[in-house]
Amino acid sequence: MCGIIGYSGHRPAVPVLVEGLRRLEYRGYDSAGVAYIENNELTLLRAEGKLSALESKVAGCSHHMATSGIGHTRWATHGVPVERNAHPHRDNSGELALIHNGIIENYQEQRQWLSERGYTFASETDTEVLVNLIAEGRKHTETLQKALSWALERVEGAYAIALMSIHEPGTIYAARQASPLVFGKGIGENFVASDIPAFLPYTREVVFLEDGEMVTLTPSSWEVCDARTLAPIEKEVHTITWDVQAAQKGGYKHFMLKEISEQPKVVADCLTGRVDAASKAVTLSELEGTTPPKRLHILACGTSYHAGLWGMNLIESWARIPVRVEIASEFRYRDLLLDEDDVVLAISQSGETADTLAGMRRAKEMGATVIGLCNVVGSSVSREADHVIYTQAGPEISVASTKALCSQMTLLLLLALHWGRQKGTLSAEVEERAVTGVMGIPGILEAELPRMRERAQELSRKYSASRSFMFLGRGLQFPLALEGALKLKEISYIHAEGYASGEMKHGPIALIDKEFPTFALALHDDLFPKVKSNLEEVQARDGRIIALTHPGLDIAAEDVWVIPEVWGPLNTFLVLPCLQLFSYEVADYLGKDVDQPRNLAKSVTVE
Repeated sequence: MCGIIGYSGHRPAVPVLVEGLRRLEYRGYDSAGVAYIENNELTLLRAEGKLSALESKVAGCSHHMATSGIGHTRWATHGVPVERNAHPHRDNSGELALIHNGIIENYQEQRQWLSERGYTFASETDTEVLVNLIAEGRKHTETLQKALSWALERVEGAYAIALMSIHEPGTIYAARQASPLVFGKGIGENFVASDIPAFLPYTREVVFLEDGEMVTLTPSSWEVCDARTLAPIEKEVHTITWDVQAAQKGGYKHFMLKEISEQPKVVADCLTGRVDAASKAVTLSELEGTTPPKRLHILACGTSYHAGLWGMNLIESWARIPVRVEIASEFRYRDLLLDEDDVVLAISQSGETADTLAGMRRAKEMGATVIGLCNVVGSSVSREADHVIYTQAGPEISVASTKALCSQMTLLLLLALHWGRQKGTLSAEVEERAVTGVMGIPGILEAELPRMRERAQELSRKYSASRSFMFLGRGLQFPLALEGALKLKEISYIHAEGYASGEMKHGPIALIDKEFPTFALALHDDLFPKVKSNLEEVQARDGRIIALTHPGLDIAAEDVWVIPEVWGPLNTFLVLPCLQLFSYEVADYLGKDVDQPRNLAKSVTVE
């Protein structure tokens, strides 16, 4: 969602802010802006569209003496994406500037209340309401910090905010509630941002803010307090181990391509410290002292939901644990049946997905144990879960998730092995083949990725004019069919649907014609004869087929894409990059903005 950065220090602030916003572009945005104080004047610069439009405005203004400021990239929620709705927003007096990620749910009531007291509004945003509410609070309190606390008591919803005042140059107030915000501790300078990459070139010392907390920062000091009572809170400073280069393209045309190419390393990193090569034993120290769940609910959104569907098959088969995979936005509003013996596994790359977090909280209220499976250290999921398993995939910048899914699948496989061994339901043969096989996946992927990309490029030229696509798969490949369709939709804007192959004749087959191609996952497994039969039905209706398959299989398709065969479920790790590369090459050939597709954000932190 929106990107936030605040800076107070010894450097010229505006270049730091713009550079920070550049590092947050992956979150998705439609406008951008900065605010800074120079010569006792509070200046706002805002622009619709990409950061280049804001940079053009910045280049024409004086700002070199400003050493503090706030910056924002906006993803529209309240009000259309035009300059008047871009952040920062000023109060009516022109003395305060505010940036905000999230949604103030009762902003209409507060707007009406403020209007009755003479306030006027230049935008349609809830953020302008909040900054004027803070200004009103200043009339009733002794300090700006107390005024901010006063205002936050009166609003409902989610927010991560940063506030500055012309009367306190060098001081920034920031607070969070159900929206990510982190503090960066520097030397003679301090930062606040919605994500770590915004300030990573300057410091690796990070404080993760919790809901209901406020931080006050100057160049030489910082303090975290309770946003309601203003009582000081002691916070631990964490050191981030990954560096700026890990979040840069490294010669690749797009982050998405780089992150697809990193999947061999991702699998290897997931296995490190968790798999003993000699004994073939899986050890998940994060779950030490716990027993396998009697019933498991997997909670996720989007790509992570597809990972959950895939993992369900392995966990039920190897560990004999009943699994239900839940779309988090539905789960949180259902009349749930949970008890203390249930375990909820929440999967989120960012660890900040709003619906997943809300579902976790409901589950904990009902007494269920929550395990978090996420990538970002210190994220809300990792802090609120009873146990957390990190996927260790490193920063994922492209909005379309790729290596995160690969890492989630790897950990779900290890979970199935771990619980299966604990319960005694896992055969020695399956354990041996699974562990030996997954340890070989990085080398196989490394060798095959160039050939996969070459084939994806060939097919992308042939099928890029298609207006719709069908992705078909059975068993373990059905979640991958869903993911293949999602990726094509996300970055190429071609309509696509993923279906279980057996469901095709229950409706979707009516769509098949020469202009509606099918991407079929037709691998060498027990279900291959069924998939082959489904594809014959497609061909009988003049449908074109791309068949992703294994060597030696008898399959008729307009385009056959052959990949190496490995053991059983591990074939999925070779299917995944093929689907990702096909979508990538189609989108790139069509000239789409691969890393920042329209209307999408990396982390969905509002409902």
